[in-house]
Amino acid sequence: MKTKFEFFEIEQEDAVATVYLNKPEKRNAMDWSFWRDLPEVVAEINAEKSIRAFIIAGRGKSFSTGLDLSQFFQEFKGVFQGEIADHREKLYKLIIDMQKGLNEVQNSPKPSIIAVHKHCIGGGLDLMACGDIRYCTTDAMISLREAKVAIVADMGSLNRLPGIIGQGHTRELALTGKDISGEEALQMGLVTKVFDNYEDLIVGAKKTAKEIADNPALVIRGVKAVMNYCMDKSVNDGLQFVAAWNTGFLDSHDFREIITAFHEKKRPVFNSLEK
Repeated sequence: MKTKFEFFEIEQEDAVATVYLNKPEKRNAMDWSFWRDLPEVVAEINAEKSIRAFIIAGRGKSFSTGLDLSQFFQEFKGVFQGEIADHREKLYKLIIDMQKGLNEVQNSPKPSIIAVHKHCIGGGLDLMACGDIRYCTTDAMISLREAKVAIVADMGSLNRLPGIIGQGHTRELALTGKDISGEEALQMGLVTKVFDNYEDLIVGAKKTAKEIADNPALVIRGVKAVMNYCMDKSVNDGLQFVAAWNTGFLDSHDFREIITAFHEKKRPVFNSLEK
């Protein structure tokens, strides 16, 4: 794997990769290098067969303070302030390009855990919403802040959060731009675990990622594929999709190993292609 990106640092431990937002001197404010590099980071994780799950966390004092507004306005001022539709089309294309990396996190066949500490603002919450599992620390300060900086959030929070925390909580966060704590995030279902400190957060995220990675890789891909498909489909559509998935992929090497181990009363040893 490529181990050096301008914004990210990737560490791999056995079958788990940890992707760190690595501009701690700016509290991981998301300048252009974040949006440019994120699709490539996820592509490398997807391509590395030895990786079964990945974590996204932040270096330094904060997970992320969101979009680096000053850098973006300086670099893309002409795009933001286009006078006619021809110029505004460039802004539309820029927004679509920026959405790609976040979409890649959600659509990756490999499960992701987003581990948040302290500030998780704006774009940080957009990234958080893309994860399969979300953890945070008690001192987390999470905010859908865009309304306070005169922006309609356009990186996915308005689209993904209703399916995670419901319309009511999402609208309250989006319309007020207020901060919520780690405990409040737990109560509304935005996160499933809260940790006392950063060190415990990373240990907890790695523990869960290892539990995921120990399962048959083909099955984990299937779980993600089915659940992602069902996000905007009816229950009946989802049932038909999972029936079709298992029709094609149930009889794997790992499934046969389970059957053999059951009959021989031994522990199964999975032997998926990634190993």
